[in-house]
Amino acid sequence: MKARRRAWQEARAVAVKGGFAVHLDERAIRLPDSSALVLATRPLADAVAREWTSRPVGEMIGPQDIPLTRIAGTAQARIAPDPQPTIAALSAFGATDLICYRAVGPEALVRREERLWQPWIDWARRELGAELRVTTGVMPVAQDPVPLAALSRAVASCDVPALAALGGIVPALGSLVLGLAVVRELISAPEAAAAAFAEEIFQAECWGEDRVAAARRADITAEVAVAAQFVSLARA
Repeated sequence: MKARRRAWQEARAVAVKGGFAVHLDERAIRLPDSSALVLATRPLADAVAREWTSRPVGEMIGPQDIPLTRIAGTAQARIAPDPQPTIAALSAFGATDLICYRAVGPEALVRREERLWQPWIDWARRELGAELRVTTGVMPVAQDPVPLAALSRAVASCDVPALAALGGIVPALGSLVLGLAVVRELISAPEAAAAAFAEEIFQAECWGEDRVAAARRADITAEVAVAAQFVSLARA
């Protein structure tokens, strides 16, 4: 959605067929195809409405100000009509899941990754039926088709809001397993991001923080948090 100068006085959720629209004064928010944006629940619609009043009248509201709106628009316009391409794209991350690639050393980092990642490898095996191979270093490890199919089934079982959230979470973290855990509300967004950035955080603790890298991690953590919030509100 393009940046717009705020000319409306209020934004409010309005009950419509199929859910809730958000009206800017008397006009519904519309997607690029001119269809009205429809949210599944009032809590989600209320949160989207708050995004559209986050800046004073007369100021520009850009895409960075409306992350929930953007996810909702993607869910409605791109995923809901045909979820299969999204399911396939997300499932592909299972073949190279971040948490299957452990550091060779130092020992403190090896132990940290074991502590943060192994419980989710175990969870994927126990709850999803996906017994993933774990290796050290960065050389690719071939995953068996059976666990990959199990991960694909887990993705396919997600509803449209969860798929839309995973579309942001999984590439950001590099882990389909962590993404599935986030949308199932088994791990918080900050915890998942901290796990995904385990090595980078470890290096910062040892050698000092790089401000650019820290800012990037903060941005990604915020992106994952918004996606997790979207799923939670869509279920409220």
